[in-house]
Amino acid sequence: MASIAQAVRMALHYGETHLGVTDVFGEDVGPPLGGVFTVTQGLRTAWNTPLDERGIIGTAMGIAYAGGRPVCEIQFCDYAFNILDMFKIAGNQRWASAGEFDMPIVVMTPTGAGIRGSLYHSHCFESWASRLPGWKIVMPSNALDAYGLMLAAIKDPNPVFVLLPKALLRARDTRLIPGEPADAEELSRMIDAPIGDRTDWRPQWPDLEEYVVPLGRGELVREGADGTVVSYGRLLPLCAQAADELSRDHGHTFDVIDLRTLFPYDWDMISRSVQKTGRVLIVNEDTEITNYAEHLLRRVVDDHFYDLAVRPRTLMGKHIPGIGMNQNYEVNSVPQLGDVRTALRELATDPA
Repeated sequence: MASIAQAVRMALHYGETHLGVTDVFGEDVGPPLGGVFTVTQGLRTAWNTPLDERGIIGTAMGIAYAGGRPVCEIQFCDYAFNILDMFKIAGNQRWASAGEFDMPIVVMTPTGAGIRGSLYHSHCFESWASRLPGWKIVMPSNALDAYGLMLAAIKDPNPVFVLLPKALLRARDTRLIPGEPADAEELSRMIDAPIGDRTDWRPQWPDLEEYVVPLGRGELVREGADGTVVSYGRLLPLCAQAADELSRDHGHTFDVIDLRTLFPYDWDMISRSVQKTGRVLIVNEDTEITNYAEHLLRRVVDDHFYDLAVRPRTLMGKHIPGIGMNQNYEVNSVPQLGDVRTALRELATDPA
């Protein structure tokens, strides 16, 4: 029952052992820290870079050009904005070469609010990432998917963003990764570095097995008849919880779709659900102007205008430059459980 941080770490270990990962690197990614969220502790191929995001991405591209398979980290997605031009070049590569030259780089970065990270550690990146053609984008909401999506990203010949919702990195799954010990404390003793001196510490990796979540395939985590809710990452568990509460208290049931991959996304799953329910809500925490949800909303209207019983809607973060450190600022900047519950109730009860 690993946390997302442990799941990513185990996936990277599997990748460097079985899938040809040559380098895992970034700011504080190597020893002794192993990443600010511990996702790279104990990895054989992990090493530290200077505090230079342009250097990190340029190095990753160079390793890939030379035939390597690198995984790099931007320590927080807030610091990815100064390298959009390099992301664009990486995304161009396979298209510009008519598929002759692969660009198998994985860029993982923590994203979103939920830890009171304030102005420079609380942004979302998925809407920006979705404007970079040539990239694939994943965002897990649980540890098993984090493991499976990371393996899929490592295997892919295209550049892939692995966006990690930082507020969920310590959240434990109820399901086991194949090969993971059932006892969470045993797993911690095996792969979590001790506090203090780590000079002689070495992880004892479990005998992990391959488990891949195919890119582009969503998951129906709840099934119902009164509406469709589409989400991913940190807000997905809140959508599932709100759906459970409304089912229990009011008898309203919902299809809750975890996209898992933001590009390519599982349009077939969304389409089938909207045709069934006639009502749709898309939920994320990114700012509300030119939000990724707006693309999905447009496609719902284009493809299912006559299937809709009520207007489609979104629930998104406020369009502000940042999030204040005070808890009241954060709570009022991005959707919370109560906001999701209210939006779902309104979706289900809106007269057709």
